[in-house]
Amino acid sequence: MATNRIKNIVSKLLSDNYYILKKLTFDYLMKDGKWVTQAREVYDRGDGAGILLYNKEKQTIILTKQFRMPTYMNDNGDGFLVEIAAGMLDKDNPEACVIRETEEEVGYRLKEVKKVYEGYSSPGVMTEKMHFFIGEYTDDMKVNDGGGLDSEHEDIEVLEMPFQEAVDMLNTGKIVDTRTIVLLQYAIINTLLD
Repeated sequence: MATNRIKNIVSKLLSDNYYILKKLTFDYLMKDGKWVTQAREVYDRGDGAGILLYNKEKQTIILTKQFRMPTYMNDNGDGFLVEIAAGMLDKDNPEACVIRETEEEVGYRLKEVKKVYEGYSSPGVMTEKMHFFIGEYTDDMKVNDGGGLDSEHEDIEVLEMPFQEAVDMLNTGKIVDTRTIVLLQYAIINTLLD
């Protein structure tokens, strides 16, 4: 993590109400050789993992639908998003996280998953790195109805749909969650359901 282009980092805690928000002030060496002082607010909520669940035999995928207040505040009509099953690592490794979240959110117990990507969610303001997975499911893996955890006040609708319907939703702008877009495009490019 060391670089000779940053020095004099000063961190000020702004909030630790749910996650951690800090204001960082630092000196940054510009490419022209001049040092400038910059300030950034950085939100540290930990890393996450998400999964695209697919069934080759039925040509279906499973997504979720849930209310997301930040999207409601930024022009998303009713605030509901169609998205992949996902969650925070919570001290688990990424694979254990997506297996746990799959069972909690959509009710399927997976035996194996495949990691396909990892990347920073919003690197200008968040520390979060997202781990992207795919996993094949079958009807006999269903162990409950999903819907999330009552203790976390989750209210998740499980959406099993034909893959082509999800692609149509992507192409018509009905799917706007970037994590879901990334994994649907992965499925398309790699002909996952062909």
